[in-house]
Parts: sequence; structure tokens; C-alpha cells
Amino acid sequence: QVQLVASGGGLVQAGNSLRLSCVASGRTFSNYVVAWFRQAPGKEREFVAAIVWSGGNTYYANSVKGRFTISRDNAKNTVYLQMNSLKPEDTAVYSCAARTLYYCSGTGCYANPYEYEYWGQGTQVTVSS
Repeated sequence: QVQLVASGGGLVQAGNSLRLSCVASGRTFSNYVVAWFRQAPGKEREFVAAIVWSGGNTYYANSVKGRFTISRDNAKNTVYLQMNSLKPEDTAVYSCAARTLYYCSGTGCYANPYEYEYWGQGTQVTVSS
């Protein structure tokens, strides 16, 4: 049984940083993509970033490109989301998800939440102005 456990959320002021963690267990993830999504109150779930576990290729939403960095630690089976220069509009519940790898090129790779098989619980990120 695959389990994803997200942590690291909190309340920060605009301009500051947070690092989210997603610990994966239950299988090896060498053929998986792990992503972060977020959902603000009254809004649709939104893609944030994804990483291909085996090759390390990364993908970002335009809204976070240059500010957020997704990475993984194979030894710890953990994916991180380093969030810098946080803005009030980054306030949301952040969730990690995993799906089997498929070949993707161009824009929008791995950004559809309905394609993800496994989900962790969310962690709240609140950015005050």
C-alpha cells in the first residue's frame, strides 16, 4: 500500500520561505512521478511542481517558476518543495501525489491531478502580507 505523508506547512510573512516534505512508502518509486498540488478556498486544485523520480526532471507551474524548487532524496524516499519569496497568493493547502511515469514532452506535463493514483494529506501554508 502506497502512503504519502506531507508536512512542513505553516504561517509565514510574505517574502519568507518554507520547505514542504512528502515522505513516500510502500514501494519503490523509480518509475513514478511525484507532484505537489495546492488548493485555496473556493478555488480549483492547482498544479505546482512535479519531479520524475528516476531521472530527476522537474516541471513547474508558471506562477511558481523561479521561486519554488522541487527535489528528491532517494535515500529518504522523500520529495521536497522549497518555497522562497512567498506571496499571499501562495496561501493554500498543499498536497503531494504520485503516479506511474509516462513519457511526456512539451507544456503541461504531469499537471493533471486526475491522473494521480496516490495522494497524501494536505498541509496548510498561509502567507501573510
